[in-house]
Amino acid sequence: MQTERLQPYACLRIPADSQLHSQDFTFGVATAAFQIEGAASERLESIWDKFCEQPNAIRDGSNGLVACDHFHLWEQDIALISEMGVDAYRFSVSWPRVVTLNGQPNQHGIDFYLTILRRLKSLNIKAYVTLYHWDLPQYLQDQGGWLNRQTAFDFAHYADIVSQAFGDLVYSYATLNEPFCSAYLGYEIGVHAPGLASPDYGKKAVHHLLLAHGLAMQVLRRNSPSSQSGIVLNFSPCHSLTDSEADRKAAALADQHFNHWYIKPILDGSYPTLLDDLPASQKPDIQAGDLAIIAAPIDYIGVNYYTREIYQTDTQRGFAKAMEKSFSLTDMGWEIYPQGLTELLLDLHHCYRLPPVIITENGAAMPDKIENGRVEDHDRLAYYQSHLLAVDQAIREGVDIRGYFAWSLLDNFEWAEGYAKRFGLVYVDYVTQKRTIKTSGLAYQAFLLERKQGHNNPPDTVALSASSRQG
Repeated sequence: MQTERLQPYACLRIPADSQLHSQDFTFGVATAAFQIEGAASERLESIWDKFCEQPNAIRDGSNGLVACDHFHLWEQDIALISEMGVDAYRFSVSWPRVVTLNGQPNQHGIDFYLTILRRLKSLNIKAYVTLYHWDLPQYLQDQGGWLNRQTAFDFAHYADIVSQAFGDLVYSYATLNEPFCSAYLGYEIGVHAPGLASPDYGKKAVHHLLLAHGLAMQVLRRNSPSSQSGIVLNFSPCHSLTDSEADRKAAALADQHFNHWYIKPILDGSYPTLLDDLPASQKPDIQAGDLAIIAAPIDYIGVNYYTREIYQTDTQRGFAKAMEKSFSLTDMGWEIYPQGLTELLLDLHHCYRLPPVIITENGAAMPDKIENGRVEDHDRLAYYQSHLLAVDQAIREGVDIRGYFAWSLLDNFEWAEGYAKRFGLVYVDYVTQKRTIKTSGLAYQAFLLERKQGHNNPPDTVALSASSRQG
């Protein structure tokens, strides 16, 4: 068999005494259903299907009807995951694939996930299942979506269907992925599905999402008590443009809106005090007992991190994003700021009594090019190197971090950006559906395989099969 030699410059280098080398630390890769599965004709319509039909909603005019065709190519993709040497695979269940229009189980869709779960178990790969990664069934949106309190109870019913069907095959559940994106991007500014844009909608949608989380936690405790269950939130440290008091207050206010608004109800059982300052039209309808449901104990908190944000004072809202950024940018235009991950983790550690933390997403879109069957994405590799060191530093300073998932396994449908932005460790040719592991993916693979062999330092060269580089 031909081998591909991984050269020294393409290695991830982690200090020998780092807890990242521990066999107790979980490394994985992550995906989401709508972004990779395709096979839209075999499920119900989701809010993202409808959103993709809106003019100018998706930058390249594309949709998720085929995506990476993972629904049909799952065996190839799971084999790729196994060859990469990960401990765990984080993926989401498509709500529209596993229920019917009357909310009953769709066994065909459930069987698709059961087949994947059984394959993962046979490969000794832990399954981290996300119940909601933004693809609400459109028929529920027609009834108000996340502005309708009933949707939280519909979600709990869906969680019951899934967790009963999956039995003991799931190592970890996440109820929601990034409710900020669902609520703020989808209901307040309208750049994500369902495309609603009103300041009166955002906080109301958040509350129903968090209520859905709490109700689903009750279901998961009953149906899958041995699973590790929690929620995944995205965070960006909020920095001030200048050291002026006005800019510092602006950054602090943004931090309350975009970071603490989501985690504080879960861990403290209350929203930030800015709730009192909101106009009546923007306040969520918080009913008796809601916050106790939302604040039910969780086994872990998932942290998604990509960049920081910089704010300046604004006379209308109190804060506004500032455009000035230093350092280099990813293809998304996001600043590469690894020290922000350490800062964020330490701030959360000091502000809250945190459960164990898992970095559930971290990665970068880069302008990848495939040449001679190779993708030399050294910029992405440098991103992973610097952010893994940031995780290592946070652990050394006392944060209980148990795992790290690279986003993403595959290039995929990047929401409002369509297929224009590539986050994957694996390059996808969307015409042929051919998979090619990038240099960053090979480095991640080499690090994980060496780690499994009990070595603390990556070797100068690592032999990798050609089949692991190209699919």
